[in-house]
Amino acid sequence: MPKLEVVTAKPSLWLELRHAAEDAARAEPHLGSLLNAAILSHGDLAGALSFQIARKLGDAELAAMSVREVCRSAFAADPAIVAAAEADLQAVAERDPAIKSLLQPFLYFKGYQALQAWRVAHWLWTQGRETLAFHFQSRISELFQVDIHPAARMGSGLFLDHGTGIVIGETAVVGDEVSMLHAVTLGGTGAERGDRHPKIGRGVLLGAGAKVLGNITIGDYAKVASGSVVLKPVPAGCTVAGVPARLVNCPTDATPARTMDHTLADIVYDFVI
Repeated sequence: MPKLEVVTAKPSLWLELRHAAEDAARAEPHLGSLLNAAILSHGDLAGALSFQIARKLGDAELAAMSVREVCRSAFAADPAIVAAAEADLQAVAERDPAIKSLLQPFLYFKGYQALQAWRVAHWLWTQGRETLAFHFQSRISELFQVDIHPAARMGSGLFLDHGTGIVIGETAVVGDEVSMLHAVTLGGTGAERGDRHPKIGRGVLLGAGAKVLGNITIGDYAKVASGSVVLKPVPAGCTVAGVPARLVNCPTDATPARTMDHTLADIVYDFVI
């Protein structure tokens, strides 16, 4: 009889995060209190996430306990928020070669933390609680230098690498599995009202400093090179680069947001360094 292969199930992200916190607490006792309060004292990701957001956003105007209550209400009313947070954490683990464990993005990466706090702000916006949603937006901008309007629509499995300087406007839409680096802007082109911001497809990679302006569509699995200014729609699976951006490669890498490949086709380089 052939020997049966024993398959070990991959632990959940929550258990993986807990194990990382336990290991870190043993290795660095000075952080034991933080690790216990932020992770080990909670029974699930929702509890830990509500504490972490409250720890960051709480201030003299809105106490941490009040922020935590708002977060817990949002998570209870819409479990998809926590599912998205888990998908975002998985995205960081898969796409950022610099991380040592899930502890880093959960405790320290402002791109991840800003996105999770924004998800609560967006829930508040959908409930008609616009003033509190704007308060969350303001605190997120102050703390993390990430400014996402609470009315924007963001998918799951997102990776905001570094985060600093990201600006996303009111009517912007960002699909699932998108990766964007610092200083990305999804903005308008004037003072007009209405639907005026970009629509970013699934699996798109937005390089550092990329500016996508106006009510245009960036197709699924497209790539926008760092420093580009995009003013016209980009077909699915294509790469654009330059100021203003032009098509430089179709098709591009099949899954650019996952591979994080920022290189361009050889034909683009018409000079020798």
